[in-house]
Amino acid sequence: MGLIQKPVALVTGASSGMGNDFALRLLDEGYVVYGAARRLVRMGNIEAAGGIAVLMDITNDSDLVACVDRIIRDHGRIDVLVNNAGFGEYGALEDVPLEVARRQLEVNLFGPARLTQLCLPYMRERRAGRIINVSSIGGKLALPLGGWYHASKFALEGYSDALRNEVRPFGIDVIVIEPGGIKSEWSTIALESAKRHSSGNAYSSLSKKLSKALANQTGQPEPKVITDLVVAALKAKRPKVRYSGGHMAKSLLFLKWCLPDRLFDWLIMSALK
Repeated sequence: MGLIQKPVALVTGASSGMGNDFALRLLDEGYVVYGAARRLVRMGNIEAAGGIAVLMDITNDSDLVACVDRIIRDHGRIDVLVNNAGFGEYGALEDVPLEVARRQLEVNLFGPARLTQLCLPYMRERRAGRIINVSSIGGKLALPLGGWYHASKFALEGYSDALRNEVRPFGIDVIVIEPGGIKSEWSTIALESAKRHSSGNAYSSLSKKLSKALANQTGQPEPKVITDLVVAALKAKRPKVRYSGGHMAKSLLFLKWCLPDRLFDWLIMSALK
């Protein structure tokens, strides 16, 4: 009797925050885990736990090809792709240079889409696989000064919906994870970019209000809350299309669903006073 092969997972953005937590938890769950990120030095804990750290820039096609080729060479399969790499570049839409906007779309949308293209042939061949796209509640609602970030996540949501129906006949599931507030580097990066792009100009007051709101991480849970959703999606015989969690996630998504747009706008802007 042959040995049962461990399932193989590739997790991007694995050097910090949710991605790092995803990788470590999947190792605990018995997966072979490849953690990919630009900051190789920050994935020592993944290697110490028995995982494989891979240097990858999600916008560099040769990095993506090399990573997938390595996994197939080593194991002949990819069972799970977790598209987690992403970031938030904030600033008023009038202020943010388009090259900065394009970079955000490359990281949050086109990079994951290209990596998905590379993994799909192997999943189709085995007629099995799960693709988890880490979006955000910001893929369903938008804050001022976050226009390009939200555009990238709204696009990822639509991309995921189309992909889900294309690959379903091949036994492949596409799952969207929508985190709310989580303790991470994300808000720091978003704050710094908002100040850089929209301080000392017409949007300065709004930038200060948003910075005050984002700087407060009180009540925001650890990444484990989202990792639990990923694991639940992988263990489910028939996973849900979307999972949401984290600070204010379910309440904000509900309000966005039930309120008229202008009333929801008022609610968001009232929170920034």
